[in-house]
Amino acid sequence: MCGIAGELRFDGAAPERETIERMNALLTRRGPDGEGFWSSGPVAFGHRRLAIIDLSERSRQPMVDAAAGLALVFNGTIYNYPELRHELITRGHSFFSDGDTEVILRAYAEWGEACVERLTGMFAFAIWDMQRQQLFLARDRIGIKPLYFARTTKFLRFASNTQALLAAGGIDTHLDPVALHHQFMLHASVPAPFTVLKGIRKLEQGTTLTIDAAGRTFERRYWTLTAQRPAVAKREAEWTEAIHDALRHAVKTHLDIADVKVGVLLSGGLDSSLLVALLAEQGVPDLMTFSVGFEDAPEERGNEFEYSDAVADHFATRHHKYAIPNSEVLKRLPEAVCAMAEPMVSQDAVSFYLLAEQVSRTVKVVQSGQGADEVFAGYSWHAKMAAESGPTVPYIERLQRHYFDRDHAEFAEMLLAKYQVGDVTSELLAAKLAEPFADTFIDQLLRAEATLLITDDPVKRVDNMTMAWGLEARVPFLDHPLVELAAQMPPELKLGSGGKHVLKTIARGLLPDSVIDRPKGYFPMPALKYVRGEFLDFMRDILDSSACRQRGVYRRAYVDKLLAEPEKHLTRIQGSKLWHLALLEFWLQRNVDSAR
Repeated sequence: MCGIAGELRFDGAAPERETIERMNALLTRRGPDGEGFWSSGPVAFGHRRLAIIDLSERSRQPMVDAAAGLALVFNGTIYNYPELRHELITRGHSFFSDGDTEVILRAYAEWGEACVERLTGMFAFAIWDMQRQQLFLARDRIGIKPLYFARTTKFLRFASNTQALLAAGGIDTHLDPVALHHQFMLHASVPAPFTVLKGIRKLEQGTTLTIDAAGRTFERRYWTLTAQRPAVAKREAEWTEAIHDALRHAVKTHLDIADVKVGVLLSGGLDSSLLVALLAEQGVPDLMTFSVGFEDAPEERGNEFEYSDAVADHFATRHHKYAIPNSEVLKRLPEAVCAMAEPMVSQDAVSFYLLAEQVSRTVKVVQSGQGADEVFAGYSWHAKMAAESGPTVPYIERLQRHYFDRDHAEFAEMLLAKYQVGDVTSELLAAKLAEPFADTFIDQLLRAEATLLITDDPVKRVDNMTMAWGLEARVPFLDHPLVELAAQMPPELKLGSGGKHVLKTIARGLLPDSVIDRPKGYFPMPALKYVRGEFLDFMRDILDSSACRQRGVYRRAYVDKLLAEPEKHLTRIQGSKLWHLALLEFWLQRNVDSAR
């Protein structure tokens, strides 16, 4: 797990070492254990290392094999690398290291660009092929690991976050109207290739990009998700057993493939609690768990310690819990925003940032339950949309009614004319739902979440907030073989029991019933939902600042309406619309304005 950066020149010039150093400096928190540089002709790589597998210098990066004519920078973890290593040895390859980095290098040497189809794990990497004079970029199927790039007529630069690209300079920082529409419709989920900045794009999940020294480009999607029933029908018990086995395997590999201690982020919800149960089931000794909580609001509790404590007690884990006061949240919030590669409005983002700080003092790797709700239909909107059956309700209207943060008309009311676009978010999601090889609307919906929406909410925030502290977060529920299996399962086995039926069936007998049958929970931070007091003052100051007014994004009448009654204006999934506006502006001030 690391931070990567690089540059490929198209103009005959050599990349400047200083440029790569500036990018690397903005990746230090992702990789606090060391750095490396490499250059040859038109290309240069930079790397920041977080040592998790093969802690020796043999696995340092950039990794170069002059004989094979290959150089690599890699961020992520390949969970099936021992098997691939063995296969490559049988094919005549020899290894000088014991980690997963060299396996990618040898896999490319053996199978070329098709190597990605053999990798199980989370990854973003770049390979310079010296013989072909080509740069090969790849991102994992779900997009767990980020890969941003900026391209001009003179160069292509890539990095693990936008801050590194901004530090390199030469970026068009004008706001992208299409991305802004996604930002405000999909609770800050901006699907690839867009970001809110016109000059920065991101490689789509499950995709590779090949660029040669002349700038010729070829993009290939190497993974698609089929959401259809198998030819041979399975009974519920067979599905349950298959999902249980696949989840066991994912949890085990996400534990075993590390040369350091692995803990669990325990929210007290079903998903993280089930991870603890499966690890305990496999006899993991000295299991460490971590929970965070915040101050209550009159409308909502700020922690779920009663559930996380119950799970920790049940399995006798070495449990750590942290209660963080609102004063600390507000003081530290600017740091969390500076750690966001893109503006993220979820309360979870700040929660994860503050929790990761504490956890990183004890372990370097944690398992987290993100992805279970999207893959196994755990959210309230899944049941609401499923209930609206019949051909008279178009699929996209269901999504608009229960998932979108606001109507298109409100977007027009909110932003000034230069940022107005058509309803591009509805067009994107309607096209995604209409893709072939999905049997029902719920199959289409869950596939869209797993292959488009989940990458930027919640996957991106988990990566950003944990890696800000040099902490690797692993997400077993997004192991792609498990995602593929779940996509074939009948929707009723997900929607049943109030959502995540199959997971609740697996958990029964492993976890206390109180945890299985509790209402849906999350990492709550009421202060960012029920905006009042000093949090309201903070957001008012941002939106009334000269920087915000000069930027000219928001219509002042809309801003004033939200400021007058902030708790009245919530999204359909109960997010603060005022926070949405303030967060984007604050992110721009902290990350873009400061880089100029």
